[in-house]
Order: sequence, then C-alpha cells, then structure tokens
Amino acid sequence: MHNFTFNHIAISIKDVTKSIDFYQKVLGLKEIENTASNSKTRWLSLNEDRQLHLIPRPNLEVKTNKAVHFALSTAQFDAFISHLNDLNIEYSDWKDTPTKDYLRKDGIKQIYFQDPDGYWIEINNDV
Repeated sequence: MHNFTFNHIAISIKDVTKSIDFYQKVLGLKEIENTASNSKTRWLSLNEDRQLHLIPRPNLEVKTNKAVHFALSTAQFDAFISHLNDLNIEYSDWKDTPTKDYLRKDGIKQIYFQDPDGYWIEINNDV
C-alpha cells in the first residue's frame, strides 16, 4: 500500500491580488514563494508544509455548493467567529442558517463562509 501525505489545494481565482488579500486578512495565511514556475500563480502556507495555490483565471465563474469545500481547524473557534464578525463576513451553519454554527453528531462545531470567488471554506474546532 502507498503512503500519502497531503500537499496542497489549488483553486482557480479571478483576481489573485484580491484573493491573496482575503486569505491573508481572514485566515492569516502567509504568502510563500511559488517554486514551481514563473507564472502568476501565488502560493499561501497552510502550515506544516501544506499550501493553498491560487491560480489566476480572469474569466472564471465558480459554480459550486457547500458540499464542495475545504476545511481548517482551530482551537480558537469562538475567537475566529468574532474575527469574521469584525470583518463583516457572512457565515452560516451546514443548513444555511446565518450567523450560526453547526454541531456535528461527533461534537465538532463548524461554520461555513465563501471566499471572493465563491469557494466554500469550513472552519471547525476539531483540534
């Protein structure tokens, strides 16, 4: 059997500068060097050598639903919700109830919000 580790998430975005600003301001991600090419694709660190790659596609139209998302965990779940409120970023639970978190069957709290291109992001307290 092969052993794998998670390396990165790559998403297509309309405006790379706007998305970099969003991910730095909302999630506190640090931009790192794109070591793969000289393209306009920009990379952000997700910690522990995991990355988010933002690939510019100016004519992009994202059509997705909440089931297609990526999830990040934080021990400061309530503080992160306050941070979203301070930034006036709308979030909801799994059932689309605004400004509400969702408690999963296993006791994990989670919320969902969207980036500037419409990608769904889950934040949970599974740490």
